[in-house]
Amino acid sequence: MCTVIIRVPAAPHEPVRLLAVRDEDPHRAWDALGPSWPETHPGVVGVRDSRAGGAWLAADPAHGRLSVLLNRADVSTRPGDELVSRGGLVLASVAGTSPESGSEPATHGFNLVEVDGASARVVTWDGDAVRTTELAPGTHMIAHDDVDDPATGRIQRWLPEFRDAPHADAEAWWTPWLDVLARSSELPAADEAAIIRDNRPLGYPTLSLLLCAAEVSPGRADVRYGELTEPGEWNALTLS
Repeated sequence: MCTVIIRVPAAPHEPVRLLAVRDEDPHRAWDALGPSWPETHPGVVGVRDSRAGGAWLAADPAHGRLSVLLNRADVSTRPGDELVSRGGLVLASVAGTSPESGSEPATHGFNLVEVDGASARVVTWDGDAVRTTELAPGTHMIAHDDVDDPATGRIQRWLPEFRDAPHADAEAWWTPWLDVLARSSELPAADEAAIIRDNRPLGYPTLSLLLCAAEVSPGRADVRYGELTEPGEWNALTLS
């Protein structure tokens, strides 16, 4: 039940900006942002899942690519022993290979956010079909359903505020978005509209653990990282 906020520029010379909040079981180990795949994916940096070896978020700075994965429900009846981790999709994506329409990924459902230069899209697998949504210029939110889905509580509540947040040209351009996150954390962490989340009351062992901010343009991807001091609880962050 992760959350991504992304701003796609109207002008191709401007960067795509993205803020991604990761919800995961805090007992599932991960490696912080870094070059965790030097042999198989040299030059790629990301947040590595220690158990399966894939990525939640990864970027290839030299090629101006970034991908991040969000779980979503699916209708697949495929047996669990035939399924593989979704983290491999992220690494394949930043290498230039995406799930295609007509394919049937051997994974649970996902929303895969892909940024390539100044453009962005979301590839969705719901267990029935793979489909792609190209993101128009503007600010969007993605969670566990469709892009900008008003039926998703946090999108309905906070997307207008992210859209209204000022464009910051300073190095810490993400600060206005972090201010929105701080306001959102006034809600209980299990509230339908909360972004910084504790999903255990909903039957999932996941809590918000960390976030990444990224600025992507052709031939460049700059990614910053910060962890919450306590899972599911907001605190002021310095991203590095």
